[in-house]
Amino acid sequence: MKQEPPSAAERTVRIRRRLERLIGIAATEGNSLIPLRNGDEIFAAMLRGIRSAQHTVDMMTFVYWRGDIARQFALALADRARAGARVRLLLDGFGSRLIETDQLEAMERAGVLVAWFRKPLYLSPFKQNHRCHRKVLVVDEEIAYTGGVGIAEEWCGNARNENEWRDTHVEVRGPAVDGIAAAFAQNWAECHDELFDERDRFVGHDAQGDAIVQVVRGSASVGWQDMQTLIRVMLESAEERFRLATAYFSPDPYFIGLLWVTDITQHRTREGWVYCAAVLDAFSRRIVGWSIDSRQDSTLVVNALDMAIHNRRPKPGGIIHADHGTQFTSWVLGERIRSASLLPSFGTVGDGLDNAMMESFWSSKQIELLNRKRWKTRVELANAIFEFIEIFYNRQRRHSALGYRTPVEYELLSKNDTIPAAG
Repeated sequence: MKQEPPSAAERTVRIRRRLERLIGIAATEGNSLIPLRNGDEIFAAMLRGIRSAQHTVDMMTFVYWRGDIARQFALALADRARAGARVRLLLDGFGSRLIETDQLEAMERAGVLVAWFRKPLYLSPFKQNHRCHRKVLVVDEEIAYTGGVGIAEEWCGNARNENEWRDTHVEVRGPAVDGIAAAFAQNWAECHDELFDERDRFVGHDAQGDAIVQVVRGSASVGWQDMQTLIRVMLESAEERFRLATAYFSPDPYFIGLLWVTDITQHRTREGWVYCAAVLDAFSRRIVGWSIDSRQDSTLVVNALDMAIHNRRPKPGGIIHADHGTQFTSWVLGERIRSASLLPSFGTVGDGLDNAMMESFWSSKQIELLNRKRWKTRVELANAIFEFIEIFYNRQRRHSALGYRTPVEYELLSKNDTIPAAG
């Protein structure tokens, strides 16, 4: 008898237990989660939380720069300190070095306890990147905010243009607040003698919602850490989809060949159109497979994938991500993906950012190659694309996301375990 696939509830329990067992942190139930998207929502909610504080405010951030929003936070924190609340502010020694001195002094005069996490002058030159990227705000031990936003004008607005940075935060109520508060306490203890005082009430948490939350903390050091375990478990447990949104994607060597992205682009010559399909390894940004033709069909994509499979011999369960174009949803490509023991992934229809890593490559090729001249023949352009990918892009072009290394150099360093860890 054919076994029925597990239900959604069963899959959730299985993933939860894997994470609890391998990370060693229990998930909590009864939480309320409110997603906050972009500065307009995030800053308003955080400031509202600070202004409501009666007992304690604990805040830590990597970025605290200049501008009106930075002044608003300084005023709100100082006001709560003057009102008698205990206010602690932990600033990263590198990321917050641009904070305005008058704001810092005003907060300290009001009674805000300000500490610095690992000032560069006090660190070994080899540990300057051991930074704290946690963004945490805990109010009265009952409400917590965490996510990716920094305290700076760049995050203000609603991501309407390149000057309004896109990011996500979440407002948390319930038992998970303790895990977020512990993340603050862990870093505060490194910088300050007093871990807690009489104003800490150590309150219990009643159920605030139906969300199950596991709080997983990163580490400002080298070596394997819980965040890597989290991503690896989620990837290996995925059966239908895996969605990842991050401003920083610098994976460890385990990811080599585990996630590929692919797409098709086109460019005109005097003879007609030239179509190029490419497969990019998300770990190193290396183009591991490509195909060029005068027709845009499934064969174009299959040939690019064949090259990638032949060159890389991917591990079973690797993911190849594409959009919903007919070339990528074709039966012949699906069969080739399955025969290589890979898993297909398709983006959201109409979402230009869904395949952003591939779009970034196409943009580089457009600016650095295609727009530089008018192309006479298909052969001329095909030869130029070959040289761009195999000679320049993979082996000579340095990428900021790779620490200004080339894709080939980055892979070689990863095999020798010499890539410096992010903080």
